[in-house]
Amino acid sequence: MGENKSYWYLDLTNVVLLTLIFFFGGAIISSEIIIRDEMVYVPDVTGKTVEQARQELRKRDLEITVVGQEFSDEVGRGRIITQDPASGSRIKVNQQIKVVISIGSQATVVPLYTGKSLEMATADLRQKGLARGPVSQIHHRRYPAGRIIAQNPPAGTMVERNQPVGFLVSQGEPEVKFLMPDLIGRRMEKVLLWLQKAGFKVEDIRNVYYPGLEKGIIIRQNPPGGYPIQKRNPINLEVSR
Repeated sequence: MGENKSYWYLDLTNVVLLTLIFFFGGAIISSEIIIRDEMVYVPDVTGKTVEQARQELRKRDLEITVVGQEFSDEVGRGRIITQDPASGSRIKVNQQIKVVISIGSQATVVPLYTGKSLEMATADLRQKGLARGPVSQIHHRRYPAGRIIAQNPPAGTMVERNQPVGFLVSQGEPEVKFLMPDLIGRRMEKVLLWLQKAGFKVEDIRNVYYPGLEKGIIIRQNPPGGYPIQKRNPINLEVSR
């Protein structure tokens, strides 16, 4: 009899535990269904940055997805142009709000590049959404080599994106040309001293045997006498030994 009574208490305890499990389990499932079915109104996130919009949407358990980028003259770069669903729509929580981001105006103003280096201007063009156009070069006394003398279109011109901008670039001061003197038969020491003082570059001096000629006399030269040269051009000499 005592054993039957203890079994009765054990069965009753199991029933209570099972009842509690089903009750709380059902409550959890019901709450999840309620959360999934909860409806919220979509806020207006146009004109905001993606991060600002994300923070606003999270308050209503909504997410954000960037689906595209477009030019816009009204909406600043990096801000939202359109959203889907539209603001005021009533949707379930945990849904995605699709947005299109502005990449700025399709028109831009050409900056002033005169006096700047071509490398600097090229990098700046890319940042401004412009392209580098044709480049011409001339010697100029005022602008150092590599500096921009003129540009087309001029600074301040309103153009569309990817518009090419052409440049006229300085090659530095024009180099003076000289006529190579005839050095054959002259003494190498005197000629070498004169060339170096005048700023010419003697690159190579070769000593060769020449019958009947004393030591140190120039036998051959390159460039030859009468040839136009600049100071940066190398001069080669052959001298008797």
